[in-house]
Amino acid sequence: MNGPVPVEILRQHLIDPEICIRCNTCEETCPIDAITHDGANYVVNADVCNRCMACVPPCPTGAIDNWRNVLKADAYSIDEQYAWDELPAQNSSVGALVEAQAPGATGEAQAPPAAVDAPVAASDMVRGSTVPPWSAARPYVHLYTHKAPTTAIVVGNYRLTDDATESDIHHIVLDFGAMPFPVLEGQSIGILPPGLTADGRAHHARQYSIASPRDGERPGYNNVSLTVKRITCDHGGNATEGVCSNYLCDLKKGDVVTVIGPFGNTFLMPNHPGSHLLMICTGTGSAPMRAMTEYRRRRRLKGATGKLMLFFGARTQQELPYFGSLMNLPKDFIDINLVFSRTPGQRKRYVQDAMRERAVDVAHLLDDTSTHIYVCGLKGMEEGVLQALREIAETHGMDWEALWDRLKREGRLHLETY
Repeated sequence: MNGPVPVEILRQHLIDPEICIRCNTCEETCPIDAITHDGANYVVNADVCNRCMACVPPCPTGAIDNWRNVLKADAYSIDEQYAWDELPAQNSSVGALVEAQAPGATGEAQAPPAAVDAPVAASDMVRGSTVPPWSAARPYVHLYTHKAPTTAIVVGNYRLTDDATESDIHHIVLDFGAMPFPVLEGQSIGILPPGLTADGRAHHARQYSIASPRDGERPGYNNVSLTVKRITCDHGGNATEGVCSNYLCDLKKGDVVTVIGPFGNTFLMPNHPGSHLLMICTGTGSAPMRAMTEYRRRRRLKGATGKLMLFFGARTQQELPYFGSLMNLPKDFIDINLVFSRTPGQRKRYVQDAMRERAVDVAHLLDDTSTHIYVCGLKGMEEGVLQALREIAETHGMDWEALWDRLKREGRLHLETY
C-alpha cells in the first residue's frame, strides 16, 4: 500500500524580536554569516543557516533560541522577518505533517523525512564558557519584557572621565523602589529609550552591564548602577549620536527610565570565598568587574580570601573610568594593572602586554582550579587576550588546548566582548 508522499519540512531558526536587545552578539558569533540585521530586527537567512548552534549559548537574552517547523518552500524570508514585531505562531498543519512523517506514524516502517533538520554539533566559534561557575548564585532573568517593562528613578548621574577628554563616560544609578529587581554581578539590563525611529517604530532596547553588586550600589537599597559611554560617532568615525547612550548620559535626578531584564545566566561570579578572579577589561567593560570587585570587597571581612587580579586598559589615564576609586583599594586586596594605549610620548600598551609582563603571576592563577577568568570590552581585545593566555600557559608547561577546554567546560572562562 502506498504511504503519504513526504513533504520537505524545515526546522527554521528565528530570532524573537520582542526579547532581542540588538547587541549584535549572534551576528558576530555566526561562523557562516547567516545572521544579519536592519534598523529594526536581527534575522536568520534560512538558505544559509546550518543550525550549528554557535550563536545560541552567547545570546544574553535567549531571543536567538527559537524554532518553527515550516514547509521548506514556504520558509520565512529575511524581508518578512524584518517586518515582525513578534514571532509567528507555529503552523498547526505543518506540525501535523511532522508527526505524520515520523517513523512508525502509520504503523509501517518509514524513512524519516529528508528535510526535518536536527542541530549539528556546536561550533568552536564559542570560545568561552556557556555555563556559570559551579558555586554561582541562581540568577533571575526576563522578569520584565518589552510588553511588560518596569521603571526606575534616576538617583545619581555623574561623569567618570576627565572633562578635558572627548570620552564622556557616566556612572548612573537607578532605583527601583518597591518593584522587585534582583540582580547578580555580571548580569545586564535593557534600557528602552523614549521616542520613535525614522520609520515610526519604537526604539529597541539597549543592553548595559550592571556595575554594582547584588546588594545594590548603596548597600541594602533596591538600586543598580550602569557604566555608560556617550556615543558620538559610528565605527567608521562618522559623526552620529547614540540614541540610548546620549539619552542616559543626559538624565537628571528624578527622571524615570523604562527597563527590561535582567539578562544573563553564565557570566556570573563564583560564590566560593576561596575562588580567585582574573579580570581583564577595557573602557565600559569595567562595569561587571567593578560589580564583582565591590561585592568581594564587602565580603572581605566575612571570610572571602580568594585573590583578585585586574588588567584594565584605556586610551589614557583621563579616559579610564573609576580610576580614583581603583587607586584607593588596598594593595593586599586586589592586584591592579592599568595600561594605556595613547599616552603622549609613550609606546602603546594593551592589556595583553601587561599580562605577558606579569606572566609568572598569571601562570600561577591559570594553574589553580579555583581561578575564574572574565574578559569584557571591545571585540578586538578578545584574540589578543586569548593569545596571551596561550603563550603564558605553554611557557609554564601547561597544555593550553586542554586547559582552555577545561576552563570552558567548568564555567571558568567567560568572554563578553562587543
